Amino acid sequence: MLNGARRLSYCALSRPIRRALLIACLLPLAHGAVAQTITSATYTDPTTRYAHGILGDAIEHGVLVIKLSNAKTVTITLPKSDVFEDTAPRLLDVDADGSPEVVVVQSNARLGAKLAIYDETGLVAATPNIGRPNRWLAPLGAADLDGDGLIELAYIDRPHLAKTLMIWRFEGGELRFVSELAGYTNHRIGERDIAGGIRSCNGRPEMIVARADWSEIAAITFDGIGFVAKTIGQDTSRPAFATAMTCND
Repeated sequence: MLNGARRLSYCALSRPIRRALLIACLLPLAHGAVAQTITSATYTDPTTRYAHGILGDAIEHGVLVIKLSNAKTVTITLPKSDVFEDTAPRLLDVDADGSPEVVVVQSNARLGAKLAIYDETGLVAATPNIGRPNRWLAPLGAADLDGDGLIELAYIDRPHLAKTLMIWRFEGGELRFVSELAGYTNHRIGERDIAGGIRSCNGRPEMIVARADWSEIAAITFDGIGFVAKTIGQDTSRPAFATAMTCND
């Protein structure tokens, strides 16, 4: 086990170096071994230490378990100040290298939620926390929304209050803010799941969300400069969202 000074030095390394060091430790010595990829991720260690209950109960999770393609696992344990306030971890390829990272909602008792990316080395990048306790965000997904070869991550900031679509780009190992659009949501208080997501119809990524008042489902595209939103139906039930995600609206 690393002592305190060595652990600090490891954490100070850049992400590519940390990842290379960890892969070197995990690889078997046999000739021809290949790097391992993330195959699944789950939350464990249920806890009631963050009493928000936005997803229908006050039970969140304190641990993220990442499984690799060689059946090894990596365990990420949050400090007592934080929880994973989320429906489930998402496996998304945010750096466009062909293998997924894990995207989560992580909330702090003092600062509220942030969107965070983890891999087998630990925390990769995160947005700033919203800034207040009991303030949440609801992810849509990740895609190259504007066709520039880099991956954008989309979520709704405070889907019950601010109702604002946020776009962040993963670039240079960091999440960088790109743009925002007010007037949309994807979750009601107490719902166990998040509506909509990112679909690709005719090769163009579209973000599927509800209008702020839940009167319509909208499909939104982003070209790197601005947004274009079109209404695809007045039925905002979960079956209607599921149909929209299949491009059959």
